Amino acid sequence: MLIGSDATSKSRLWAALGIVLLSLLWGYTWVVAKQALDYAPPLTLTFIRVFGGAIALFLALKLLRQPLAIPAPRAVLLISLCQVSGFMLLQTFSLKFGAAGKTAVLVYTMPIWTLLLAWPILGERVRGAQWLAVSGILTGLFLIIEPWHLESDWLSNSCGIGAAVFWAMGTVLVKKLRRESRVNLLSLTAWSNLIGSIPVALIAASVDEPAVRWAPEFVLMILVLVCISTAFCWWLWTSILDRVPAWEASLLVLGTPVIAIISSRWVLNEAFSRYEIAGILLIGMGLLVLSFVSWLLERRLTASRMS
Repeated sequence: MLIGSDATSKSRLWAALGIVLLSLLWGYTWVVAKQALDYAPPLTLTFIRVFGGAIALFLALKLLRQPLAIPAPRAVLLISLCQVSGFMLLQTFSLKFGAAGKTAVLVYTMPIWTLLLAWPILGERVRGAQWLAVSGILTGLFLIIEPWHLESDWLSNSCGIGAAVFWAMGTVLVKKLRRESRVNLLSLTAWSNLIGSIPVALIAASVDEPAVRWAPEFVLMILVLVCISTAFCWWLWTSILDRVPAWEASLLVLGTPVIAIISSRWVLNEAFSRYEIAGILLIGMGLLVLSFVSWLLERRLTASRMS
C-alpha cells in the first residue's frame, strides 16, 4: 500500500509541476504570438502555426510510438473546424487588433461557454453555484468589453469571445467523442491540426495579404509557437490528463491568462483600464468557483463509486 501511495503522490506532484510549467509556457505564448504578427499577416501566421503544429505533433507521435491512425474521422472533422480552424483564426485576429493580455482573458472564458454548450449537447445541466460563476464571468465580460466605448476594441473583443466559443464547442465535441470511444488525445490533436489547417490555407490563399518578413527573430518565434507551444505543451497536457482528474488539470485555465497579463505588461507595456481590471477579477473569481464546484462533484462521484 505504501508503495502504491508513494507512486500516486509522485504522479500527482509531477502533474502539479507540469501544470505550473504549462501555465508559464502557454501564458507567455500570447506575447510571442503578438510579436510574430509584426512579421506575418494573421491568416498566414495562423496557417504556419496550425500546419507546423500538426507536423511537430505527428513527429512526437512517431517518437513516442503512439498510434498514428485517425480516430473517428467524422467527429474529428467537426472538432477540427471548431477547435482549430475557427478558434485559431479568431484568436489570431483578436491578437492582431487587441492587447495580448486582454485577448488571453477573453479566450480563457472558454469554460463558461463549455458549461453552457454542454447543457443542450451532453445533457449536463447548469446547477447551483455554477450559475453564480456564469453571472460573475458574464459581468466581467461586460466590464472588459466596455460597450460604452465600442468604437475602439469591438473587433478584437468579438473575435476573442468568438474564439472562446469555438474552443468550447470543440471541447464539448471531444468530450462527446471520448464518451463513445477510447481516443488517444495526442493523436486526436495532431489530426485536428492537420485537418484544421486546410480551411485556413484556403482562406489565406484567397486573400491578398502582405508577404512574410522572414527575419531570424521571426523564425525563432515560429519555432517557439510550433515546437514548444504546440508539440511539447500538448504532449505535456495529455500526460497531465492521464495522472489527475480533469477538474484539477483545468486549474491551468486560471494560471495561463494570469501569466499572459503579467508578461504582456512587462514585455509589451500593455495597460488596463479600471473597468478591465474589475472584469478580469470577476472572470478569475468565476473560474475559481467553477473549479471548486468541479472538485465537489468529483468527490461526490468518487464517494458514490466507493460506497
